[in-house]
Amino acid sequence: MTQSQSQSQSEAALQPDRPNAARMFDYYLGGKDNFAADRAAAEMVLQVAPWMPEAARQGRDLIARTVRHLVQERDIRQIIDLGSGLPTRDNVHEIAHRIDPDVRVVYVDNDPVVSAHGRALLADSPTVSVVQADLRDPEQVLDHPEISAAIDFESPVAVLMMFVLHLVPDEQDPQRFVATYRDALAPGSYLALSHASTDTHPDLMARISAIYARANSPFVPRSHADVSRFFGDFVLESPGLVNMWPYAEPPATEDPQVARTGYSGVARKP
Repeated sequence: MTQSQSQSQSEAALQPDRPNAARMFDYYLGGKDNFAADRAAAEMVLQVAPWMPEAARQGRDLIARTVRHLVQERDIRQIIDLGSGLPTRDNVHEIAHRIDPDVRVVYVDNDPVVSAHGRALLADSPTVSVVQADLRDPEQVLDHPEISAAIDFESPVAVLMMFVLHLVPDEQDPQRFVATYRDALAPGSYLALSHASTDTHPDLMARISAIYARANSPFVPRSHADVSRFFGDFVLESPGLVNMWPYAEPPATEDPQVARTGYSGVARKP
C-alpha cells in the first residue's frame, strides 16, 4: 500500500467532514481532538442546550464516582468500559488505580481515533488495554483475544455503558445486545450505565436529536421505563435508577436542567 493510499484510508475512517459524537463530546469538554464539522454541530447543540459543557463535565464526575464506588466499596478488580470515547481527564483506569494499581481495565470503542489515542497514551500500562470493537456486536467484543487475555469472566466484572446507549437507535436492538453482556458475566458482576432521558424535556431532546441526525451516531434519549429494562434481572443498588447522580448529591449547577436530562444506575448480578 502506498503512503497516499494509507492516508486516504485514514481520512475515510476519520470522516473529518461529518460530525462525530465522540469528538463533539470532546469539544464540550474543551478538548482539541475535534474537527470543524464537529465544532459546528456542537455549537448548534449549544444554541438549544447551553448547559451541555456543564453536563459533560458532571458526566465525567459521575463516571469517577461510579468507578470509585465499584472498586473501593464493591471490591471490583476488572472493568470493561464500552463506548469509552476519547481519553480525557480522570480516565477510568486512573481513578481505579488510585485505589488499586492492579485493577484491570479494558477500553472498547469502534472509533479508530479513540483507539489510536488510547493506545498511544497507554502503551506502557500492563493492566490497561484498548480494543477497537463495536459494542453493538457483543460476540465480537466478548471473544476478542485482547479482552479474553485481560478479563476473567469466571470472576466478577464491572461493565460500564456510560452515556453511550443513547447513541444507539432502537432498530439496532440495544436491549438484545446489552442482555448478551449481562448473560456473559459471573454472579457478583455489575452493570453501570447512564442514559439521556425524554421524560422531563421531550421537546428539547427532540431538537438535540435532530442535530445529531447529521452525525455518525444518532441521539436517542429514552424513558425511565426503557432505561430500566437494560438492567434485566440485575438488582439495582440504592437509590435505584435516578437522575444522573446515584452516589452523591447533585453538584451545584447554574442550570437545574442539567440534573434532569438523564438517568444513571448501578446494578449487581445475583
